[in-house]
Amino acid sequence: MEMRLRFHPLAIALALTRTSLPAQHASLRQQVAALAATAKGKVSVACSLPGTTLNCDLNPAAKPPMQSVFKLPLALTALHLIEQKKLSLDQSVRFRREDRIPNAYSPLQDKYPQAEVDVPLRELLSMAVSLSDNAAADIVMRIVGGPNAINQYVKSLGISGFHIEDNEAGLHRDVTAQYRNWFQPKAAVQLLRRLVDNPPLTHDHMDLLLAWMRDTPRGANRIKSALPPETVVMHKPGTSGTENGIAPATNDIGLILLPDGRYLAIAIFVTDSSADEPARDASIAQIARAAYEAAITTRASSSP
Repeated sequence: MEMRLRFHPLAIALALTRTSLPAQHASLRQQVAALAATAKGKVSVACSLPGTTLNCDLNPAAKPPMQSVFKLPLALTALHLIEQKKLSLDQSVRFRREDRIPNAYSPLQDKYPQAEVDVPLRELLSMAVSLSDNAAADIVMRIVGGPNAINQYVKSLGISGFHIEDNEAGLHRDVTAQYRNWFQPKAAVQLLRRLVDNPPLTHDHMDLLLAWMRDTPRGANRIKSALPPETVVMHKPGTSGTENGIAPATNDIGLILLPDGRYLAIAIFVTDSSADEPARDASIAQIARAAYEAAITTRASSSP
């Protein structure tokens, strides 16, 4: 897949928009805009590399539907409550019949189609973050106190620009509900930066969360796919279905570990796109690649 992406038309577009190294950073936003156009939708992007002027902003204050991206703030909220001793990673949580979501992606309900089983919270969190399991996420949301508890916790971290109203069951009942769950790209990047710059959780819990993000098989063709194969990426994708040829949400937010040990935070949301999924994925992949290459150049150009 990586080799095919290198020869994708988006890769050619990226090459054509590159400039000499001194001007490369100033042109990053132009590169992002050119690559975003191929997604045939509303694209919003933000990124951050502390101590630099790196800027890949494109509609960073937009409010795109986030879909499963919300499972990262959900897990953070749950881990916070665990640290407050209100929950425990090893406690058993009931997967009830009413927790099942018809026609939803859920390895949990595939494994237990009749439900009515107890599942460790640790397993539910891993499935929600790493596998993007919809039923598992809703169970976790129920025990943390619902959408408002997540909103309040994210706000307590000093982050605005995040809002959730509906769980996965609600999104599956009403496709328009997803537009009520939104995340500004600049706020998503702020949350990502908090994870590595000023972690809100203990070292052990942060390691657990970042490992779930690193080891996810989901969104493999997005942020990480056009980067060098050995690059460590910790990310949380989100994806809607397609209605009448339009995909409301194709997203990925994540942390890219650069060769020098710094973390590049990036959030890319593709909203209401008429392109097919491979084209949407490739647009995200090449935007991430452009930001990655600019980040590396920033380090080189600032060296003595």
